[in-house]
Amino acid sequence: MIRKQIYLTPEIDRELNILARQQGKSMAEIVRDILEKRLKISERPKNTVEGFLNRITGIGKKGPHDLSTNLFNYLYGDKSPNYGKHKKITRRR
Repeated sequence: MIRKQIYLTPEIDRELNILARQQGKSMAEIVRDILEKRLKISERPKNTVEGFLNRITGIGKKGPHDLSTNLFNYLYGDKSPNYGKHKKITRRR
């Protein structure tokens, strides 16, 4: 956690103390809870390593499955969009 120092009005301090005693939490926990709700942090997807890796591996699923064994064909051979048999022919007029 990151430590922050803030200035509170006496009214806010009093209300936080009351909430903390009622809920049996520290004042810091109450402030974090209020900020999380206000900023809607719990509704956002968590930026975790697991989520990041899942997004990266999802990128690789879009390409051809035989790319590593047929790399030359995808670059310059029949499977190439620029040089292969599927190349669009543009005619000059």
